[in-house]
Amino acid sequence: MTKRACGFVVFRRIRGMIEYLLMQVSYGEHHWTPPKGHVDPDESDMETALRETKEEAGLSASDLNIFENVKHELNYHVNGKPKVVVYWLAELLDPEKPIRLSDEHQAFKWLSLEEACAVAKYQDMQNALKNFNDYILKNLSCICDANVGDHDKMKNNNYCVDYTNVSLYVEYA
Repeated sequence: MTKRACGFVVFRRIRGMIEYLLMQVSYGEHHWTPPKGHVDPDESDMETALRETKEEAGLSASDLNIFENVKHELNYHVNGKPKVVVYWLAELLDPEKPIRLSDEHQAFKWLSLEEACAVAKYQDMQNALKNFNDYILKNLSCICDANVGDHDKMKNNNYCVDYTNVSLYVEYA
């Protein structure tokens, strides 16, 4: 039977930069991951993502702008058994909101895309972060910093300072 987990790739805008929340698990290989967890019986994927993000990071739905139509699905094997993880993109509304870790994690970091990809151990997680970052840069209102100059440099440095909510369906599968 395939195990299923759900969570959010949470980002914030601070000092004109986009940063991603990664948390280090307190067991096994101590890898870094966004908040996520297993789907309980009779629970929807979104309910799981909300519950797990509250439990693991102390962030509730009211703390986030959740892009329900922007998701990325990972498929892999754990101990020889298939696992599916669904992540939605979510923006932290108050970039200074403190993170409250559960005992499932021992540390957290807010990281640029480049740093997050360096810390994320698995290629599929790196790809998910890059896909979400591309969505942010292409679909949320972003402007170039005067010191950056052009759009390509802006994308490489994750500059994004303004926010516009859009109703656009994008699904990364």
